[in-house]
Amino acid sequence: MKKILVVHQSAELYGSDKMLLLFLAGLDKSLFLPVVILPSDGPLKAELEKHNIKVVIAPVLKLYRKMFTVKNLSLFIKDIKAGIGILDELNKEYKFDLVYSNTLAVLLGMIYARKRKIKHIWHVHEIIVHPKIIAKIFPVLLNKFADVIICNSNETRKNLVNRIPGLESRCIVVHNGIDIKINQSAASKANFGFNESDIIITLVGRINRLKGHNWLLDTYLKYVKDSNVKLFFVGSPVPGQEYYLTETENIITQNNLQDKVKIMPFTKDLSAVWRATDIAVVPSTEAESFGLVAVEAMLEKKPVVASNHGGLTEIVVNNKTGFLVEPHNEKDFGDALQKLIENKTLREAFGEEGYKRALEEFSLKSYVDNLTKILLS
Repeated sequence: MKKILVVHQSAELYGSDKMLLLFLAGLDKSLFLPVVILPSDGPLKAELEKHNIKVVIAPVLKLYRKMFTVKNLSLFIKDIKAGIGILDELNKEYKFDLVYSNTLAVLLGMIYARKRKIKHIWHVHEIIVHPKIIAKIFPVLLNKFADVIICNSNETRKNLVNRIPGLESRCIVVHNGIDIKINQSAASKANFGFNESDIIITLVGRINRLKGHNWLLDTYLKYVKDSNVKLFFVGSPVPGQEYYLTETENIITQNNLQDKVKIMPFTKDLSAVWRATDIAVVPSTEAESFGLVAVEAMLEKKPVVASNHGGLTEIVVNNKTGFLVEPHNEKDFGDALQKLIENKTLREAFGEEGYKRALEEFSLKSYVDNLTKILLS
């Protein structure tokens, strides 16, 4: 049995958090024993423990722009010592065979694997372009400290290999997979304060500068003509970045859209949200490394309008499962939305095609099987 030390960046249940939970829950426990390090308590910890997976809270050593000050570097060094001390105690008990770092955001696994000479697998869920210094640093760290690099899309792999071609031989693409569940939700649009005759356009994701909330609002104001079309934002800002939510709320208020736009905080059960949705949108203004929410919407037979860059181009088939629109192009976005708003038959046809594609290309079994092969190699 292989003992795996898993280091992850957060204890929430957004994209990479959800993928870690699905992977570890589906892992053959007769072959592997995972021990997970998280930076804090939270819903991911609770879900992992439901599967009898041991979780330990420790500093995971996130690299961020503001750390390059005397004060923050001093705290970072203290966290290194604390983190290594915690892992050494665990290693005495488990004698880890592998260190698995899930996302680029965590450095503890990299440091510990090198220090204790343990094989290090780094699973990359990000395409980092900004800030430029961070975008340059991570490929260098991967080149130096990763024995195997798992990329969640071809676009993620391309971003790394273009920066350091020598990474090519170590980069393996494994597309994310989703658990397929029959939607038993009896929820309706009325459950969320909408009318049943409304057409609901739903954006699920963090409220931040990258997910396209404001681009969608501007497009809605200029190009959506139907009065019964409503917007539904589901998600919360990162703690400490609540100003993004305030900015979005201000746009809504200034344009008298309070009756047209509903914002609901993050929820781990999206089945009722998708049941109330007519059109799913993923208008990311910077390239997504994958775009998990697009697959989730497709599994619920919803047409998807997404940005034509990054991993989303490997999920959404233009004019078959939805539309791919050029980033920041309000007219392109507006035309795509209006076509779906006006044509229920098209919405249903795209939804059916998206469902079939999600089943064929993004199954949880394929995801777990592919990662298992890498862990066993």
